[in-house]
Parts: sequence; structure tokens; C-alpha cells
Amino acid sequence: MRAVAQAQPNIALIKYWGKRDVDRNLPAVDSLSVTLDSLWTRMSLKFDEQLERDTLTVNGSMAPSMLQRVSNCLDLVAGDERASARVDSTSNFPIGAGLASSASAFAALVVAADEAAGTRHGTSALARLAGAASGSAARSLFAGFVELTAGAVEIEVRNIADCASWPLEVIVAVTAEEPKPIGSTEAMIRSAETSPFYSSWLEQQDGDLEAARDAVQQKDFAKLATVAEHNCLKMHSVMWASRPPIVYWNQATLACMQTIRTLQADGHGVFFTIDAGPQLKAVCLPEASDIVRVALEQTSGVIRTLQSSLGPGARLLEQE
Repeated sequence: MRAVAQAQPNIALIKYWGKRDVDRNLPAVDSLSVTLDSLWTRMSLKFDEQLERDTLTVNGSMAPSMLQRVSNCLDLVAGDERASARVDSTSNFPIGAGLASSASAFAALVVAADEAAGTRHGTSALARLAGAASGSAARSLFAGFVELTAGAVEIEVRNIADCASWPLEVIVAVTAEEPKPIGSTEAMIRSAETSPFYSSWLEQQDGDLEAARDAVQQKDFAKLATVAEHNCLKMHSVMWASRPPIVYWNQATLACMQTIRTLQADGHGVFFTIDAGPQLKAVCLPEASDIVRVALEQTSGVIRTLQSSLGPGARLLEQE
């Protein structure tokens, strides 16, 4: 059976950085994110008894370096006695560059595999299976504002506000399109082992999450902006203080931050966040989106911008 599923990346406002259990890929901290709309990954998957082994293409090219993670994820969903699978992945945004492409990819993969295998896992179970492959992928199963609780044994994921209840916009300033120099998992392990700020990061996360959750529920943009930016900068401080340092930013990233500060000083409703990569994401009120987009496009070093509203969780597109 063939199935096609689509998922959108999510942007963490309260960041996930660090692993409680590396082998089971359990996050060390809770997190809060927004799922996007116009950026997407589509996974076409077919289990085929005639295939000798799994195959994977990404945007039309064979992707052997990513195949093992995909195969492991398929085993979790469909069982290790499953038939081999032909998997074709397509994304409309840069992959491996700090835009949560692995989140959308594995969220779409588990939905497609679940349908093709007929396993009928529920959404929460699929979120845990996706999270075992990519920690942030669990959040892309859900729409709008999403909270992930990192339990000692397993994660819990829930929607805390839908897209329509607070329709924010996200403008992504793309400052580099090549893959980032160090993967997130390796970077998280290095941070936990060497950064003197890592323990403080863990200790302060609950307070940040509570403040952000309250801001979402109250639709308090200023409060959300303050805690989200601070949480972002703390995460990158942990990275910068690691040995050797982990620095994902480039000159354009810093220039974009200054652009956001200028917009804020002029009274526009916008704040920034930056994940494990050089791309800056500007979260803004709808009435500010055009001004923010133009300002970022005019910022030195920005290659292009991507704009998105908040969007749905991973879903099935077709089956046959």
C-alpha cells in the first residue's frame, strides 16, 4: 500500500536543547513551539515485498546518509518484520540548515508509514515514535501552539492554542542554505558535557515555559516576546560556552537581530528566535508582517525570506 503524508516544521519559542536519554532520544527539558503552514515536507511511502532493502530519495536525489534513521523509524512504526519501503521525500525549504526539516520529515514519515502499514497508531503514539527519531518532530504532529513535556520515561505532547485563536505570522530570514556544520544531537551532547551554563539552562527552563504558556493563553505578545528571546539567547550561550564552541550564527544573523531591535524600537510587534542554525525567525503580529518582511529582505546578507502563518499538524494527503 502507498501513502502520502505532509507535515510542517515547527519553530520552538521555548527551546529544546539537551537530552535526558540519548539512546531513547528523550529531551532533557520541556518545550513550546508553533507549527507553521506554508513550509512543508511531503513523504510518499510504499511497502513492497519485491524490494530487497529500503530506498530513500530527498528532493529527487538518493540520500544514503539519511537512510538508516528513516529505516529505524519505519521499524518503530511498522515492526521489524515489515516489508522494505520506497520512501520519497520532498521539501519546499532548505533542509539541514536550522529550519526544523527533520521535524517535518519524521512527522510526515510516521503518518505515511502508519497508514501504509495499517498499524493505526493514535496521534500521541505517533508523536512519540516521531520524537524517537527527531526530538522536535513530535511537536509537528500537532497544530498551532504546542507544548512538549519531557517525562522520565516518555514524552507527552499537546496543543495549547489553535491557529485561529492567535494568528501570528513568522518571517524566516534565510542567511545560509548549506547544511549546518554540526548536527543538533552531537551539539547537544557536547553542551551537556562541557558547557558551564548547561545546568543553569536545565534549572531555568520550567520558569520560562510557564511564562510562555501564560503569555499564549493571555495573548500577551510583549510577555511572549520577552521570554522567547531570552530563552533563545540562553540556549545559544550554552552552545557558545561549550568546548569547542558551537556557533551557528553568521554576520547576517547578527544583522537580522539588529533589524528586529530597530523594528521594536519603532513600535512594531515582532520578536526573534534562532534555532540550531543561522536562520533568524521573526514572530510578529499580522499587521506588522509586511514591514518586518521588507526590513529583513533589505538586511545585509539575507538570501531570501520565507513567510508563514501558523498551521496544521501532520496529516495524510492520499492513499492507494
